[in-house]
Amino acid sequence: MNDAEQEMKDEYEVEELRDRIASSRGSRFNLITNEFGLRRAGRRISTETVLNGIKGFVINPDNRLYHIWSQFILIWAVYSSFFTPIEFGFFRGLPKDLVFLDIAGQIAFLFDIVIQFFVAYRDSQTYLMVTKRTPIALRYLKSGFFIDILACLPWDAIYRATGRKEEVRYLLWIRLCRVRKMIQFFQKMEKDIRINYLFTRIVKLIAVELYCTHTAACIFYYLATTLPASHEGYTWIGSLKMGDFSYSNFREIDLGKRYLTSLYFAIVTMATVGYGEIHAVNIREMIFVMIYVSFDMILGAYLIGNMTALIVKGSKTERFRDKMTDLTKYMNRNKLGKDIREQIKGHVRLQYESSYTEAAVLQDIPVSIRAKISQRLYKSYVEKVSLFKGCSEELINQIVTKVHEEFFLPGEVIMEQGNVVDQVYFVCHGVLEEIGIGEDGMEETVSRLEPHSSFGELSILCNITQPYTVRVCELCRLLRLDKQSFTSILDIFFFDGRKILNNLLEGKESNRAKQIESDITYHIGKQEADLSLKINSASYYGDLYQLKSLIRSGGDPNKTDYDGRSPLHLAASKGYEDITLFLIHEGVDVNIKDKFGSTPLFEAIKNGHDKIASLLLKEGASINIDDAGNLLCAAVARGDSDFVKRVLSNGIDPNSKDYDHRTPLHVAAADGLYVMTKLLLEAGASVFLKDRWGHTPLDDGRKCGNRNLVKLLEDAKSAELAEMGDSSQIEDDGFRRKCTVFPFHPWDPKEKRKKGIMLWVPHTIEELIKIAAEKLKCPDCSCIVSEDVGEILDVNMISDGQKLYLVGQTD
Repeated sequence: MNDAEQEMKDEYEVEELRDRIASSRGSRFNLITNEFGLRRAGRRISTETVLNGIKGFVINPDNRLYHIWSQFILIWAVYSSFFTPIEFGFFRGLPKDLVFLDIAGQIAFLFDIVIQFFVAYRDSQTYLMVTKRTPIALRYLKSGFFIDILACLPWDAIYRATGRKEEVRYLLWIRLCRVRKMIQFFQKMEKDIRINYLFTRIVKLIAVELYCTHTAACIFYYLATTLPASHEGYTWIGSLKMGDFSYSNFREIDLGKRYLTSLYFAIVTMATVGYGEIHAVNIREMIFVMIYVSFDMILGAYLIGNMTALIVKGSKTERFRDKMTDLTKYMNRNKLGKDIREQIKGHVRLQYESSYTEAAVLQDIPVSIRAKISQRLYKSYVEKVSLFKGCSEELINQIVTKVHEEFFLPGEVIMEQGNVVDQVYFVCHGVLEEIGIGEDGMEETVSRLEPHSSFGELSILCNITQPYTVRVCELCRLLRLDKQSFTSILDIFFFDGRKILNNLLEGKESNRAKQIESDITYHIGKQEADLSLKINSASYYGDLYQLKSLIRSGGDPNKTDYDGRSPLHLAASKGYEDITLFLIHEGVDVNIKDKFGSTPLFEAIKNGHDKIASLLLKEGASINIDDAGNLLCAAVARGDSDFVKRVLSNGIDPNSKDYDHRTPLHVAAADGLYVMTKLLLEAGASVFLKDRWGHTPLDDGRKCGNRNLVKLLEDAKSAELAEMGDSSQIEDDGFRRKCTVFPFHPWDPKEKRKKGIMLWVPHTIEELIKIAAEKLKCPDCSCIVSEDVGEILDVNMISDGQKLYLVGQTD
């Protein structure tokens, strides 16, 4: 039955299986004691149907209408399978009253052929439902399509049209292919656990026997009728006399009597108990009888073997006796004591009388279905355990799927004081007691464990030996969870683990629990540190699945390591776009700084991850470097033009100064770096800025002797002067005001924002609007506003580095 259960369809309910287990438990409890109420309220578990709906014109095989059609076509298949041998043996052309019935049947089968091109099927390799029309059609074309088409041909009409040629009638046997629908029907009955398996098998075997004898009877009659009329007396039926009745003119006898006589001959021949009144007369009949009897030997062996297997094979009592014999030999060989012998025998007997071991019953059912069964059966017990008070439903579901059900007889010791424990138990039914054993060996009952209690968790969570002995007082039903599964679940559900530890402290009122309070506190702190390390490790290695599970179990995504680096720092530096998006969605601080003053945006820019940088910029991130001047000067000195480009494009001031007031342009000019100088000038670097010693970049360029570089700087100086109109805006230290203009309204949402442009502040606001409108390609814009949406009417109101917004009058 395990094979049938494994292959059964999902619409079958698990209720009957659980009802059998529950009823057998009830009888076992009555045998042991009347005081144990382990009766379970009625449950009903229904799994979802395999398909919720199939797109397109494809028929769901679990559709109710298709089931009705299958039953309808099955009736026609039974009729056709049994009537075809009769038509072949007893008729030479169908009577008129049967012609219309035959036509109706063939039309029904033709319609069924069309339907088969649209019926989804389950792939035998992947066990997935195939719903595409092409594979469905190809599968049917390769299997039974052509035989089904041949079976639907009007062979009776063809027989008449061909001049009643006998060879044509042999093609009628093609219609026996419809027997496979009966075979499929019996296969479904055998898999249906709602129907008694013994009954199904017996009905199937009887049907096989009747069909074989029915077919043989029709062939027997056919052999007699295909001889010429003058030789029909030399046949088994023509020469037959039953008492005073003669079958010499058997064609004139009633059809029913002729069929029963043929069936009688076939049955007594198959059973090899013939009485001698019917026997083969001519050579043709003798040959067929020999073939038929040879086939009957195989058929008889098949029938007898199946019946014997149904009655004898897999006897529960026999399995119990064999198991008990093997255990007795084992106990004798190892010289086990009387107490352990009685416990072993008691458990085996309990198993035999109750069949409570779900693992053996459900081992062939998929894990997902077993998990649903476990949740339905055990969740109501586990969620009421005081240890899990206030814990999440996800943790409860994980615990429930890992537990195993066990039963213990009164007097058994489950845990002993001082032993190392690797199991935690939850009490469903029954009563146990915790016993403390003193130094003098005296026992003292510490507490009683009733339903919804737990034991063993103190030793597992705190890594100590079992503080008390646990002994069974009444027949108990317990749920067992091993240490490895328990600790792995707690590692994932961190905050639930803290609640469990707090519940453990509150639930244990003994002095022993209070003494280990410091151990529990240390364990909580260690878990926090480990969780933070795991979060940063998952971000560093790009494990998004692990990161999600850790954060959703209570981890803090803003937690930093010893260098102050957050998970976002690590993800941005590695270029993990998916992890960066997830952390942003979790609301992390995008401008958090590490101990070196770096932000996630700066990490992304430094490592060349432009996509990550654009994502962070959209969320309002900034580079926000404390010592931008030194950083840019160092990058220019080592010739890292790519880094300088990325930094400048993300808002770093190209005129940032180092500790000597030197700008990046000073360094590039002093080292003769023509390309770098051109890059800085295009970014808005000023040639008028002076360092600590009063030198401008042009002065440093002249010292290096690079004529092209000097010419580039002089041209930049001229352009800068021309842009200002005169040199009145240049102060003594060469300082000029600059601003950044953006082509959108400051209150626009993030998705509508665009990149801006950095400009020197001209003499008038009109010039600034004109230049900004040309650069940003916004001809309809005519106003400059501040971040507070105040219109700026004079350039003297603009401070150095201020953010401005170019908008239209309607905005």
